[in-house]
Amino acid sequence: MISCIIRSSALYRGFATHAGPHATLPAVLHFKTGQSFFGRSFGAPKSIFGETVFSTSITSYTESMTDPSYRGQILVFTTPLIGNYGVPRNKTPVDSIDVGVVLESQNIQCSAVVVADVAEKFSHHSGVESLASWCHRSGVPGITGVDTRAITRLLRDQGTTLGRIAIGADASASRPTTDQYWDPTTENLVDQVSTRVPYELNTKGDVKIAVLDFGAKANILRSLVRRNAAVTVLPWNFDFDSIRDQYDGLFLSNGPGDPIHCIDAAMKLRRTLREWNKPVFGICMGHQIIGMAAGLEAYRMTFGNRGHNQPVLALASSGSIKAGRVYVTSQNHQYALKLSDPFPQGWEPFFINCNDSSVEGIKSTVESGKKIWGVQFHPESAGGPLDTIEEMFTDFVNECRAMKQRGVASMPADVSSVVGIQTPLH
Repeated sequence: MISCIIRSSALYRGFATHAGPHATLPAVLHFKTGQSFFGRSFGAPKSIFGETVFSTSITSYTESMTDPSYRGQILVFTTPLIGNYGVPRNKTPVDSIDVGVVLESQNIQCSAVVVADVAEKFSHHSGVESLASWCHRSGVPGITGVDTRAITRLLRDQGTTLGRIAIGADASASRPTTDQYWDPTTENLVDQVSTRVPYELNTKGDVKIAVLDFGAKANILRSLVRRNAAVTVLPWNFDFDSIRDQYDGLFLSNGPGDPIHCIDAAMKLRRTLREWNKPVFGICMGHQIIGMAAGLEAYRMTFGNRGHNQPVLALASSGSIKAGRVYVTSQNHQYALKLSDPFPQGWEPFFINCNDSSVEGIKSTVESGKKIWGVQFHPESAGGPLDTIEEMFTDFVNECRAMKQRGVASMPADVSSVVGIQTPLH
């Protein structure tokens, strides 16, 4: 039977595609706290500074690396083998199904990657290049051959740590002094990844939703347009109140860095939440912005939560979400909202993390008459579990649609002076 297999060039790829030898140089990962890990380089042969974080995700390294929330970070993968299914061609149509990219943005967003063993061969029907080739083409360095278990334990014990990947001649040079390390959280990273100009997706959708872009993952936009929403993506600090009555709902996306840099957006949103009665939904950074607008305080966690296996407990029921149920979620954040007692009037905790008891969601109370939700995790996954994508996205879009049908009417949209149609995403 085996001898009967047709091996035409169109049908047969073999078992794996060899990426070809990639140039390697000596490399070292230095931490500001004094530790060093020696390995070899792949990707771009350049040295960088950044904030070192780890992700426990087992798959979807391409989605993680293109997630704008990783901006400025040296990303350590705890899974030993990375790169085994290569990298896909990152382009799709812009229509009612797709938003222009396969991955989470057009480019790699993290500053560098750290892996125990980078795959020299990859095998996947959509793979077109190796991880090393992609990183090299994108100007992103990587280090392999290091003990990522030891690195992860170190980061868990002392928290997220500033680091430097030194490559080539820099690897044998003296380690940086403490004042040379760059802290990306001192900068407004959201401003670096947010769209500069508004743009539209799926203009023929039956419900109009505005998205404040703090660094939106593509699958957030994809999840909205696939539920037939007409989406307008706005810069993070756009004055939404000036056009709010043209929309049936407001969405606040994920994004990188310290939410304090977005206090201007939170103050603008406070007025929206007070005066506007249409649905509002926020994810990750968007959740924190909603919380700050409501009067809660955001704080920096020790090492944050990054991975695809974070359990959260629903404390309240809302739509398809049922109180008392545990949902497994995808997460990527360093900051969280403080759990205060009493909670601000008109608000209640929605989810709590089953591992560290951090706030994973807030919502408006029934008595407030509002329809506002914020979650720290990523219901849209990409990658990760799909436990909450239908419950959260479908419920939100349906609530916008129902409120529109009940007569909380939107004004005819006329944003032609500020909105264009273009290929989105950073």
